[in-house]
Amino acid sequence: QVQLVESGGGLVQAGGSLRLSCAASGRTFSNYGMGWFRQAPGKERDFVARINWRRSTYYADSVKGRFTIFRDNPKNTVYLQMNSLKPEDTAVYYCAADGLSYSASVRVTPSEYNYWGQGTQVTVSS
Repeated sequence: QVQLVESGGGLVQAGGSLRLSCAASGRTFSNYGMGWFRQAPGKERDFVARINWRRSTYYADSVKGRFTIFRDNPKNTVYLQMNSLKPEDTAVYYCAADGLSYSASVRVTPSEYNYWGQGTQVTVSS
């Protein structure tokens, strides 16, 4: 079982930056692929970024070049550095773990992840 706790959300002006953190429990964190998703009111949960066990990364086109996902395995934490934020980035951001050891697949749909955090609100004002 993996438990995920996100933090770092808040209110920021357009053009600003935030760093989200996701602290994970469990001894096999380093083996799992980790993802960030976001969900705006009335919309579906959308893929943002993924990092696998080899630290290969993959991004949604809408955030490419602005967001960076990285992980610190000794700290059991994955991060999402968000720069040049736009009002359309406003959403609840969720951390997710696929729970599959050593998977190199690019997983961009919520159903491919087995564990989820509670979410953290990010609001970008114009």
